[in-house]
Parts: sequence; structure tokens; C-alpha cells
Amino acid sequence: MEENSAKTTRKPRADAARNRERVLEAAKAVFSAGGPDASLEAVARQAGVGIGTLYRHFPTRDALFEAVYRREVEQLGALAEQLKGEAAPVDALRSWLRSNVELVATKKGMLAALALATHGRSELYAYTFDRLTKAAGTLLDQAVSAGEIRPDISAEDLLRALVGMCYMHDQPGWQQTVLKLLDVFVDGLRLQTGRSHRRPTPPSSPLPRG
Repeated sequence: MEENSAKTTRKPRADAARNRERVLEAAKAVFSAGGPDASLEAVARQAGVGIGTLYRHFPTRDALFEAVYRREVEQLGALAEQLKGEAAPVDALRSWLRSNVELVATKKGMLAALALATHGRSELYAYTFDRLTKAAGTLLDQAVSAGEIRPDISAEDLLRALVGMCYMHDQPGWQQTVLKLLDVFVDGLRLQTGRSHRRPTPPSSPLPRG
């Protein structure tokens, strides 16, 4: 009897966890697409839950924004560790940077669709910058140690370059443009095998002829 009772109390919690995960995944898809249809009602429809279920998990738009955003950041942190052990150093760095474009798309979509203000989010963005900087640094250090990437660039430089590329492009299809620019950027950081990066030496002036 007690065992059946325990199963009964566990099932709603499991269902609630699945519903929450569906809402987060749906919010990422809907907000990344942006546009006038990117509403909380659209998120609920995409997740296959009622709007009341959505609000039970996320009582405000801000709560949904933060939950989706933190989830994306944590996944990127985990991805860096995964790529470090599975891919060649430059390929790992490139793949991770490309995955960050999805995070920016999600953030841009939520800000536009929900008309969210950015003030008051300093703690969230500070957490994001710290988490992503550490993840980028893990992959960058690996590529530098392998002699494949120039050593005079920091993880912060990588993230600033990425953000700059993403926010310079707002027209439809901007993600594809940014992904192409990222490939050019990473290729520009690569070193020729067996050669270290040095600043170019300016050519010497020819000696005057007597």
C-alpha cells in the first residue's frame, strides 16, 4: 500500500519535470525564430502544454527568459568539456564557437519577442560571461598547447569577437553570415605547423649606394 502511494506521489513530479523540459526546449526554438509569433502562447503550443502549465513553471516572462538562458549557458559549458576529449583542438574550438551562435539567437529572440529590458540582469550576464570565458579558455588553451592557434589571444577576445559578429547582423539569415565569418576568424588564428607566432619584422631600408 505504501509502495503504491509512493509511486503515485513520484509520478506527478516526473511529469512536471518533463513538462518543464519541454517548455524550455520549445521556448528556445520559438524565441530563436523571433518574429511576431514568438509569444508565450506559441511556446505553450510548441511544448504541447496548456498556458496554465507554462505559468505554473515560469510565473513571469523574466523567469522563463532566465531559465532558458541559464540552461543554454550550462549546455555550452558541458559541450566544451565534451569537445575537449573528442575533437582535434582547432575543430573543437570552432565547433564550440559555432554553437554559441544559437545562444545569441535565443537571447536576441527573447529580448525582441518579449520586449524584455536588459537592466537588472547584471548578475545573470556576469555569470554567463564567467561560465563561457572558462569554457572558451579550456578549448583555447588546448589549441595553443598543440601549437595550432596563435598564443596572443585570450578567451575574452574570442567572446568579444563572437558577440561583435552576432550583433552587427540583424537581417534575416544572419546566423549563416556569422557562421561563415567565424570560420574565417578561426582560420585566421591558426598557425602553420611547426611555426610559432611572431610579429612581422618591418623590412629594412636598402643601403644607399655610394
